[in-house]
Amino acid sequence: MLTAEIIRAAGSGDAVEGYGKAAIVGTSGEVEHASALIHTLRFGNHFRNAVGAKSYLSFTNLRGGPNCPITIPLMHKHDEGMRSHYLTVQFSIVDAPAPDELVIALGASIGGRPHHRIGDRYQDHKELES
Repeated sequence: MLTAEIIRAAGSGDAVEGYGKAAIVGTSGEVEHASALIHTLRFGNHFRNAVGAKSYLSFTNLRGGPNCPITIPLMHKHDEGMRSHYLTVQFSIVDAPAPDELVIALGASIGGRPHHRIGDRYQDHKELES
């Protein structure tokens, strides 16, 4: 359901360049409960395959109460070192999660940051080796 909404909003899986996931468990739960839902191949591979990705899904797992910020780190779907696509989506749901609830979210971008100026991670590695 979440993946289908992202594909619909982006226009196609090919249009998605950056992606990530997040889970927040309410105060009566444990972070492990949130992790158990999003750190499975059944969850991640469905999104990864739908957008034609190769890199792993960046993620956050948190425990919090209602209106807790939900932060989804994004990275390029083919190249986890492409700094232009290091983005963050943040939002909150005023009445969630309740103590016994989980919030599961996916995020995506159709491009990187405009006018990024932080260089190339791979070039940094080459310079450090010199």
